[in-house]
Amino acid sequence: MIKRALISVSDKNGIVEFAKELEKMGVEIISTGGTSKLLSDNGIKVTGISDVTGFPECLDGRVKTLHPAVHGGILAIRDNADHMKQLSDLNIDTIDLLVINLYPFKATIMKPDVTLEEAIENIDIGGPTMLRSAAKNHKDVTVICDPKDYSAVLEEMKKGDVSYDTKYRLALKVFEHTASYDAMISDYLRKQINAELPENLTLTFEKVQELRYGENPHQKAFFYKEIKADEGSLVHAVQLHGKELSFNNINDTNGALETLKEFTEPAVVAVKHANPCGVGMGYDIYDAYVKAYKADPISIYGGIIAANRIIDERTAEEINKIFVEIIIAPDYTQEALEILKRKKNIRILSLDNINHKLPEDAIDLKKVSGGLLVQNIDSELYNEEELEIVTDRIPTEKEMEDLKFAWKVVKHIKSNGIVLAKEGKTIGIGPGQVNRIWAVENSIRQATDDTRGSVLASDAFFPFGDCVEAAAKAGVTAIIQPGGSINDKESIEKANQYGIAMIFTKMRHFKH
Repeated sequence: MIKRALISVSDKNGIVEFAKELEKMGVEIISTGGTSKLLSDNGIKVTGISDVTGFPECLDGRVKTLHPAVHGGILAIRDNADHMKQLSDLNIDTIDLLVINLYPFKATIMKPDVTLEEAIENIDIGGPTMLRSAAKNHKDVTVICDPKDYSAVLEEMKKGDVSYDTKYRLALKVFEHTASYDAMISDYLRKQINAELPENLTLTFEKVQELRYGENPHQKAFFYKEIKADEGSLVHAVQLHGKELSFNNINDTNGALETLKEFTEPAVVAVKHANPCGVGMGYDIYDAYVKAYKADPISIYGGIIAANRIIDERTAEEINKIFVEIIIAPDYTQEALEILKRKKNIRILSLDNINHKLPEDAIDLKKVSGGLLVQNIDSELYNEEELEIVTDRIPTEKEMEDLKFAWKVVKHIKSNGIVLAKEGKTIGIGPGQVNRIWAVENSIRQATDDTRGSVLASDAFFPFGDCVEAAAKAGVTAIIQPGGSINDKESIEKANQYGIAMIFTKMRHFKH
């Protein structure tokens, strides 16, 4: 039975009502600092922590609960006669219910101008220690770290006592909570000095939602977000219309955003199954959308559209001519929004700072069986100083524009990846092939425009001259690729043979 409770909370939502119910059931309430004052001001009888420890709070409240009178009362095993005798000899009473939530470290570091000193001052010491003590001794102590659990505990108390199953669940929640809290602190401190990733990596994310299912209907799935996700990240998007996003919706939209962030000019990226299927760059967003649509008018159906400019009425009318799953843009004119909302099932998302790029030290995670691969994100495109024209013919200014455009897109195509581009739009994309010649052939075969006069981008080097040969037969006039193959000479000779200009970037963009 719960006879004595210790309450000390930073998040005071619901605590007065909860404490009043405890008081009605005859529970003695111990409290500290601001919580004690709040409860007292609301007519609740409270025993101060100093009256329990016989020692005043000190060091600006840094030390108040770190005392045997507190931890002895929490950690004593009730059916251990020796433990109970020691409590009696030391004149320590048991604590049966612990209600603690921690200093607001997360809220503190989310402030734009927070100082290191302020962040450190909001690292809780006594709170996690008490929570862990109570969770360890959950057989005898009920521990609450989340206000959402107040009602469930009260309901069980009114029926007699809190069940072991509930105590166990609450204890598990505590260890998850303190683990996340510590991971948040270590991540923050590491970033202050740009330290390398540690030997033992602990990451923490917050659940955004439980999804209807995963990649397939038989898979369970959830969406989590980083504690301090960078602006321009998908987790900051606001849904303005449409049904709940699915696992595949989120994954595909993220892929569209990654490609879109390569462009400063008005651009639209259409994505299907996490691969760009059409990308257009224009003088305004309407022009960019029309190019993206014409790049592949078949695959865009049921796909994702990402735009880096406000969607206007004219563009919305054009988009509404087909079925798309999602459109994401920085904003919409009121007229455009009303037009798009005519379609019941389209998901409409707005995302401030949609062009914001992730910092170079951001990490990319890939789960493998029994482990985790961690790398810095692929934040570079190429080094302008390292671009090398390796053929006799130099690309024209127009070809150079298209080559750089195609290179931005191929960076985000699943490897082996090839992109054909012409006049600021993709016309053929060959993603995810097991050899490069197939990727080239697929991009040519699937091309939605005349390939004569187009340019070609390859995410990695050509292993043989056959890729250049196929490109030449399709009328490609310029190629951009990393170079670095032992057969570079063969590819260069083929390019010279057909009058193709070729640039080496000396930077590969595999994406697996």
